[in-house]
Amino acid sequence: MDPRVGVGVFVLNSEGKFIIGKRKGSHGAGGHLEFGEGFETCGERELLEETGLEVRNLQFWTATNSVFKDVTPNKHYVTIFLGGVVSDEGAQPQIMEPNKCSAWEWVSWDEIRVDAEKMISGAGSPEKTLFLPLVELFTQRPDFSVSRDSVV
Repeated sequence: MDPRVGVGVFVLNSEGKFIIGKRKGSHGAGGHLEFGEGFETCGERELLEETGLEVRNLQFWTATNSVFKDVTPNKHYVTIFLGGVVSDEGAQPQIMEPNKCSAWEWVSWDEIRVDAEKMISGAGSPEKTLFLPLVELFTQRPDFSVSRDSVV
């Protein structure tokens, strides 16, 4: 199977937290780049479709290369990560696609780091099971972090 391109958006609120979803399905149930579509356009579209949120100052942050060997059939994804700020600071994410996602919550980078490190090391049970490209940010891009200071 040829690699696919997924798009993930870190949409930050005034506290520097971003939303994370609890997916019902496997990787591939989220945002995908459509033919001819720009990264930012895809991120804005997917964010609105999945959460009802609008974002401003959306920009490319980084990418990961992930091979899912534990699923059938195996999957290979390049995930483009974008970052921006929620347009309406009082807005809350909505479950717009209940067949794909059961919950959204605001989390900090440090909270995610704890769960990612547990998943990487196998030491202890993470509070949240993170999808592979997010975990791989910690191994493939160890200097990467998420903060409002990162948004121009």
